[in-house]
Amino acid sequence: MSVPDTTVARRSSPGLDLLGSELSVLFSRRRTWAMLAAVALIPILLAVAVRLTASELDPGEGPPFLDRVTQNGLFVSFTATVVAIPLFLPLTIGVVAGDTIAGEAGLGTLRYLLVSPAGRLRLLLVKFAGAAAFCLAATLTLLVVGSLIGALLFPVGPVTLLSGETIGVAESVWRSLLVAAYVTVSLLGLCAIGLFISTLTSVPVGAMAATVLLSVVSQILGALPQLEWLHPWLFTQHWLGFAGLLSQPADLSEFGTNALMQLGYIAVFFALAYGRFATKDVLS
Repeated sequence: MSVPDTTVARRSSPGLDLLGSELSVLFSRRRTWAMLAAVALIPILLAVAVRLTASELDPGEGPPFLDRVTQNGLFVSFTATVVAIPLFLPLTIGVVAGDTIAGEAGLGTLRYLLVSPAGRLRLLLVKFAGAAAFCLAATLTLLVVGSLIGALLFPVGPVTLLSGETIGVAESVWRSLLVAAYVTVSLLGLCAIGLFISTLTSVPVGAMAATVLLSVVSQILGALPQLEWLHPWLFTQHWLGFAGLLSQPADLSEFGTNALMQLGYIAVFFALAYGRFATKDVLS
């Protein structure tokens, strides 16, 4: 009876092995957990501040959903998401995405990662997948911690949606997961931009700073009414468009528009990253 060649079986999936190694390295870094801890502090500080404030907020006062927090603690996560999207989440994503290739080049480990069978295209795909995994981890951290601290400090019960209908706690958890998916998808375009910038330099700090700066510039441009013609093309245009997910029935049209926008940015900047990385001298 022949014995199956396990060596061949193991070698048949170098991409999965490389992805597993990338995720292991990413989530074993103290920097990664420090950034996730900083993200977790946002809903905690927000909830504690509201809890210690005796006065009730009028509807529409402060960030979206803030006036609903004292009525239902589940809104802490939604409010924290609105607060974190413009700067805090792009900052952490910029650090991870900007470090993808530039960090390896700066450490001198890039040449070893490209040893066969790990080709350049496969390495780029794995690096992008790692950055995307961090996007999901950061978003889930924000929503999970927000829900937990909200349940600890405020009443939790049926949620009144923006459209006026009331849903149970179980369905509100499902809506929270939809919001998490929306925010994660929103940040994938920024991941691709950071990946491209990371192929241009061996200085990771520069790539990180440039990625974050571009997200800030895009949001500033999106706030100028004189540039309304440009707004539909900005990758940040739909970042805060998840309000439709909190209506009954859930409006997924904005989700689809946002996904198409991010897919376009991913396609363009991943192609640019590959074009640059395919000719990059990793020995220099």
